[in-house]
Amino acid sequence: MNRILIAEDEPRIAAFLEKGLRSHGFLTAVAVDADSATQIALGSDFDLLILDLGLPGKDGLEVLKELRRQCEKVQVIILTARNDIQDIVTGFEAGADDYLTKPFRFEELLVRVKVRLRNSTPTKNKEEILLKAGDVVLDLRTRKVTVGEETVELPAREFTLAETFFRHPGQVMSREQLLDRVWGYDYDPGSNIVDVYIGYLRKKLGSDLLETVRGVGYRLRT
Repeated sequence: MNRILIAEDEPRIAAFLEKGLRSHGFLTAVAVDADSATQIALGSDFDLLILDLGLPGKDGLEVLKELRRQCEKVQVIILTARNDIQDIVTGFEAGADDYLTKPFRFEELLVRVKVRLRNSTPTKNKEEILLKAGDVVLDLRTRKVTVGEETVELPAREFTLAETFFRHPGQVMSREQLLDRVWGYDYDPGSNIVDVYIGYLRKKLGSDLLETVRGVGYRLRT
């Protein structure tokens, strides 16, 4: 499931984008100023950034330049009211993958998002498609899970949580990290939603697969 960061300080537009993208199966998070956009984009595994250039703090182009200095893989679509040809050229020169001006139609933005994500998806070999831990196998292509010879059904959020652990075997993941990666800042950090979903995975994948590290978080046993 692709994760999209929306860097937009206008609440109405941010809410509109979140609602639309989530209805099409994307996980989203919102940054309302330049500093938080930079911090979140560099500190989390997002696939795409929708970037407004008129962010509080500093110009969105500075966010883009900093992101490109440290990370090339994240796709960036600039979504801005700046429609001058020189602004568009400057945006692409700074490292944007696409440029869309406001006002905009959501349908057009959605098509551009899908194209950018499709173009950024590398061809994977069989080993990269299958993630394994013990007798549990996650197939990233079909999103099927097998435990031994048995196929287990995982809803989207449970699969994403399992995938997060399987990509970081042996690494302790805090509740805050899991909320960020799986729920995209949707929940209060004090919520017990992570613990609830860990319980779901233990019932379906094996009670010993995910280890509790008291006072810190959880990790996948290797």
